[in-house]
Amino acid sequence: MVTARAVAETVTDPELPQLTLADLGVLRDVAEDAGRVTVWITPTYTGCPAMDAMRDDLVHRLAAAGYPGADVRVVLSPPWTTDWITEAGRRKLAAAGIAPPGPAPRPAAGPVPLALGPTRAAVRCPQCGSGDTEELSRFGATACRALRRCRACGEPFDHVKEI
Repeated sequence: MVTARAVAETVTDPELPQLTLADLGVLRDVAEDAGRVTVWITPTYTGCPAMDAMRDDLVHRLAAAGYPGADVRVVLSPPWTTDWITEAGRRKLAAAGIAPPGPAPRPAAGPVPLALGPTRAAVRCPQCGSGDTEELSRFGATACRALRRCRACGEPFDHVKEI
């Protein structure tokens, strides 16, 4: 029988279906104890509407693999950061035409600063690789993505914002 962890690691993100929850870094832990499975996940941001779908997908996939009644718990601390996206996940994003995030901003201490202006770091076009891109909208298909356009090839693309 395949382990509960191996099953959980195959569940995809409902908003970025090319990534598994493990690729995205939201799958925190999976434990099996006397036939009972507990899974811990962290939302990409507080109030993420995909959390219900993630939980349901985990419960259903685990049940289909012989682990009925899995308990999925949400862990908020430490908060998720785009730095938790695996290298494989970053490659999958780029292959799907979505620019992966750069390093997340790190404040010296205290709360994370709110940046209201356009993205400061250069974002490479996932189509042609050019760094000559512009932000068209701070909000893309989901709240964690921005809509950008490449000035070199003219193609629009999503960019996963650094958090």
